[in-house]
Parts: sequence; structure tokens; C-alpha cells
Amino acid sequence: MSLAAFIAAVSLCLMAAVSPGPAVLMAARVGLQQGLKTGAALSVGIGLGAVFWAASALFGLALLFEYAPFLLTVLKIGGAAFLIWTAFKMWRAADEPLEDNAAEVAAMTPLSALRLGIWTQLANPKPAVFFGAVFVGTVPTDASPLALALLLACIFLGEFLWNTSVARLFSLDRTRKIYIGLKHLIDRVFGGLLAALGVKIAAT
Repeated sequence: MSLAAFIAAVSLCLMAAVSPGPAVLMAARVGLQQGLKTGAALSVGIGLGAVFWAASALFGLALLFEYAPFLLTVLKIGGAAFLIWTAFKMWRAADEPLEDNAAEVAAMTPLSALRLGIWTQLANPKPAVFFGAVFVGTVPTDASPLALALLLACIFLGEFLWNTSVARLFSLDRTRKIYIGLKHLIDRVFGGLLAALGVKIAAT
């Protein structure tokens, strides 16, 4: 695999990582409510989820969806249901002061944040379609195992660093003070956007 092809594949994955979606929304919300440490743990999960989809694509995910399209439909519906349920919980708790919601906030350990990051990424079929239809087209068929391993490592780092940066931005004291004052509105906006993404996933 040439250096130019490697850079092209990594750049494409970075552009996909920074595009708005459920992962970025979740990183922002966790950063707001729980701070950078938990947001970084969430980002590890998001990165692992991206690596799962990329590795699956390299091993024939697109062919599987081509021969069994109902699997993609099941994935879309299941992922949409997860996102809409998460959005519903955000909306329902929007009017609760942050102090009244302390038990839920404290319950998210780094491990549970990591799991949430993985599930958020796996519940979104967009990475599956991207890696299966676009990403594999940039990877030469004769790429060495080392090149593929480095590519997967770069995908993980891109997702991790970007979503950790988002969590960091939203974990700043000034941002958190704004959030506390506008929690009812911000949670509803986040919930509404997440629900809209879930509906879009199910409909496309």
C-alpha cells in the first residue's frame, strides 16, 4: 500500500469522524454532564466501534449486506430504536435540575461510558455503510497486514481524538455554567437531534 493511498484512506476516515452524528452528540452531552475523563472513556468506545466497522468492511461486510439485505434493515431499525430511546430519556429528564439528576450522573463510570460509546457507534449504520461502500474502495487489495493494522490504529486515533476534543470543549467551566442555566433547553435540543437522526437512519 503506497503512502499516498494510506494518507487518502486516513483522510477520508477523518472527514467521516468529524461529520455531525450520534457519536459527536453523545460526546458533547457526556462532556457537559460528566467532564473530560468520562468523555474520553466514551471516545475510546466510539473509536473501538469504528474499528469494528472498518475491520468488518475489510473482511467482506459489504458482500454480507449485498447477499442478505435484511440484515442491514435489522441493523437500521435496531440502531434507530436505540437512538430514539436514548433521546426520549434525554427529553424526559430535561426539566430535572442537574442536582436532582445526580444519581444518574454519578452512575456513569468510565467503563459504562466506554460501553455507551461502543453501543452508540454500533447502533449507527452510517459507519457500516461508509466503511463497507466507500472506505474499502480506497484500500488496495494487496495491502499488507501491517498496513491494515496501521490503518485501523489511525481510524481509532482519529475517532478518539476528535470526540475527546468535543467532550473537552463542552466540559469547560464556562460551557457547563451555560448548560446548567439552559439545561431544559439544551437537553431537549440534544434529544430532538438524536431522535431525528434515529428516524433518518430508519427511513433511509
